[in-house]
Amino acid sequence: MSKWMVTIVAGLFATAAVFGAIAVTHTVSLGAANTHKTDAQVLARAKQLSRFEASLRHALAKTPPALPTIPKTAAAAPQAGTAPAAAPQPRVIYRRPPAIVIVRHLHHGDDGSREAADGGGGGD
Repeated sequence: MSKWMVTIVAGLFATAAVFGAIAVTHTVSLGAANTHKTDAQVLARAKQLSRFEASLRHALAKTPPALPTIPKTAAAAPQAGTAPAAAPQPRVIYRRPPAIVIVRHLHHGDDGSREAADGGGGGD
């Protein structure tokens, strides 16, 4: 490798190291800024969460209105103007498809044929 290439690669590594150090210091400063909250901010957030919790409890306490009752009808005798009773569901019979058999023949060279013994050449 030439000296110019080594210099370029070293410069790229140095640039990456500088940008990495900047990113680390920026991340650390962001984390430190969030740890110094005032008591007023914490109290305001706690009140907001308490109000939200109360609204959730209120919504949970509400119950939906009762459903209307279903009128009883005679199931055996269809009334005039109604559709006839549905036919019973047909019986489903599952028939398993025939098995698929795959036969693989592997040639090991020990089947006793003449081609395996003399290399398969046609040297008549």
